[in-house]
Amino acid sequence: MSETSLAISKISDLANPTRFLALAQRIIPWMAAATAICLIIGLYLSFSTKGDYQQGETVRIMYLHVPSAWLSMMCYTVMSISAIGTLVWRHPLADVSAKAAAPLGAAFTLLALVTGSLWGKPMWGTWWVWDARLTSVFILFLMYLGLVALNRAIDDPSRAARVTAVLILVGFVNIPIIKFSVDWWNTLHQPASVVRLAGPAIDPEFLRPLFVMAIGFTLLFFTLHIMAMRNEIWRRRVAAQRRLAARMASRED
Repeated sequence: MSETSLAISKISDLANPTRFLALAQRIIPWMAAATAICLIIGLYLSFSTKGDYQQGETVRIMYLHVPSAWLSMMCYTVMSISAIGTLVWRHPLADVSAKAAAPLGAAFTLLALVTGSLWGKPMWGTWWVWDARLTSVFILFLMYLGLVALNRAIDDPSRAARVTAVLILVGFVNIPIIKFSVDWWNTLHQPASVVRLAGPAIDPEFLRPLFVMAIGFTLLFFTLHIMAMRNEIWRRRVAAQRRLAARMASRED
């Protein structure tokens, strides 16, 4: 067997929910430990650095706000890749991945909106403005809630997976709008200062704890995502067993 065929075979093995559950059981404790270590180090660095000469102590909100904002977009990107897996390859775990990620994306987006509002009041003098960045992120939050509600509203799991996957891909157009909104329009939100072609514009003293917190948040997302996928697989197995028991009971009657 060639190396390419062997790699494809390994990926196909992970498509088996039973193999995925076994893998999840092994890696979740390690990922949870790595998440805790990164967040502890990140919080220590966040509170040990000096305050900004203009923003004072309020700059520390950045260490929660920025990773949350990154995760809000990354989570939707993961859902979009999963949606492609559902529609193109009919991967058995793709729909599970998208469904498990939606509530997490809503939570990270809400955290980004709340911390951004708390940061904006002392800096901008207002809790909220309907500028391009804030409005597009608010739309993303509504999209997450809508996808969660839609998936639960359709009884047929296969139909719910297809409809949700199509809407996820349609909604992905909002992700580049969020990312480049501060470049395309004049907005109250400041331009990108970390991920940009000219390199980070933020001082290394603030960049280090921000980088560690971003890694911690990313590990937290994937840990929670795998745990949510594991719970969804078990929920579907229990539901399938109940349907089978109901059919057998009706035949006996």
